[in-house]
Amino acid sequence: MSESFIIEAEVRTDTGKGASRRLRHTDKVPAVLYGAGKDPVALTLSHNEMHHHLENEAFYSHILTINVGKKKEKAILKDLQRHPAKPRLMHVDFQRVDMKEKIRMHVPLHFMNEEDAPGVKAGGLVNHSATELHIVCLPKDLPEFIEVDLGELELDASLHVSDLTLPKGVESVDLGHGDDSSHDHIVAAIHLPRAEKAIDEEEDDAPEAEADSAEGASEEES
Repeated sequence: MSESFIIEAEVRTDTGKGASRRLRHTDKVPAVLYGAGKDPVALTLSHNEMHHHLENEAFYSHILTINVGKKKEKAILKDLQRHPAKPRLMHVDFQRVDMKEKIRMHVPLHFMNEEDAPGVKAGGLVNHSATELHIVCLPKDLPEFIEVDLGELELDASLHVSDLTLPKGVESVDLGHGDDSSHDHIVAAIHLPRAEKAIDEEEDDAPEAEADSAEGASEEES
């Protein structure tokens, strides 16, 4: 993990909907920190600070440091509630992590070498069937993202979860349930655009149709 994120927080004693509304009017965000066998703690965060962090993709898949007074807590971002119409955060959930216990996270997929794929050079378009992967690992092994190399993907071919090269110590949650098609999902595929595919299919059918016409005309003449 190349980046570190530090969040300044204050313990919140005034709880409830009314208290949360008052916090938001002062550019603060109510939050909660829970897990690791400890009692939940209600927190207050700076809205501007959180908004700045959330602009960074890496923030969603990192072990975060939350400063609560003089105490430092290691946690992951577990849930976000946003205003349905305004660019406002309504609530944030953090889950404490135990560095000796595995965690489950969704990490983003970064697609590489698309322009070098034989299927793209043949006129195909890449379809990203997934944008993130559900993984399980120890906190120290948590990757910022997973690379998906499309450099050898042919036309009308696809990459599945089982085709991905995962970092050491990282496992797919889905494949942990089995490697059949219901768990080994497609991550990316390359196909011709529909219009071009339709034209190609028409051209493939044309010789057979012409042969049928010629055969029919021959029978009539005889």
